[in-house]
Amino acid sequence: MESLRPEDLAAVLLSLKVAAAATIASAPVALLTALAQARGRYGVRVALDALVTLPLVLPPVATGYVLLLLFGRRGPLGALLEKAGIVFAFDWTGAALAAAIMAFPLMVRPMRLAIEAIDREVVEAALTLGAPPLMRFIRVTLPLAAPGVAAGAILGFAKALGEFGATITFVAAIPGETLTLPSAIYAAVQSPGGEARAAALCLVAATLAVAAVLVSDAVGRLAVRAARGRAD
Repeated sequence: MESLRPEDLAAVLLSLKVAAAATIASAPVALLTALAQARGRYGVRVALDALVTLPLVLPPVATGYVLLLLFGRRGPLGALLEKAGIVFAFDWTGAALAAAIMAFPLMVRPMRLAIEAIDREVVEAALTLGAPPLMRFIRVTLPLAAPGVAAGAILGFAKALGEFGATITFVAAIPGETLTLPSAIYAAVQSPGGEARAAALCLVAATLAVAAVLVSDAVGRLAVRAARGRAD
């Protein structure tokens, strides 16, 4: 199998950087959204379900185009942020933004299911003891939902790592700047005689995906043990 070129290794490292930034930035928001879905009123839950599901049902290219309209240099948000020195369009930060939005639904769902699985009586007991909402969340809800939170974060990381459609539409595929691993695979496929190179990149992508699944399983098991230890 053909060895990877320096630009391919740069694309792999950039993908890891983008996926990590997307996960770190969106995980707290995903957790709060999951909490609102699990504990909020019916109207709030319905509205959040629709918003969270939107990136899954829209074509990724459409999501990327909307991001370009909003966060492009001439877009309403992009022009405002550029004055503050924050640029998303055609920059790796834009790739992280696109990846975070596409991965967000996959992060929220396991977190919400984990929160919904918590026995209400446990939370009510903490309320009876006079614990304020923030303390109940930190000391009760978060430890018990930790397996779902960990699974959601790592699943989101894996999704962000493989995001292509929204990313290439929003930030293109500039070598050294926005050329991520999926974009590099696409470029290799489109190049004459690039089949071997594409296969090598696919192997790297598969290895990273399997590693993310294994890490998710290990972290989930550790979180379950930690939660049981606290319960005992």
